[in-house]
Amino acid sequence: MDYIKAQNVLPEHIVKIIQQYVDGGYIYIPRKEENHKAWGENSGTKESLKMRNNEIYIKYIEGMKIAELAKEYFLSEQSIRRVISKEKELFSRTLHKCL
Repeated sequence: MDYIKAQNVLPEHIVKIIQQYVDGGYIYIPRKEENHKAWGENSGTKESLKMRNNEIYIKYIEGMKIAELAKEYFLSEQSIRRVISKEKELFSRTLHKCL
């Protein structure tokens, strides 16, 4: 997040009103609700994890052991089980919608 000088984007009278509350400090102005992005949308992390989890599930279905998956993806066996469980649930919900 880059800082923007208030005097460069706001009318002078607005800057003076803000100075009554925050004189020389930093203030965060949140995004409008309609412009809010979910976690991982900007960086692509969300999509990347989604693809990774799908890969894990496919490899599990193809017969790869949980311990092997944990080593390959640098995750605990518990995390692998959690991924498999969530992917299985997603798959069955998607399949149910198609039928």
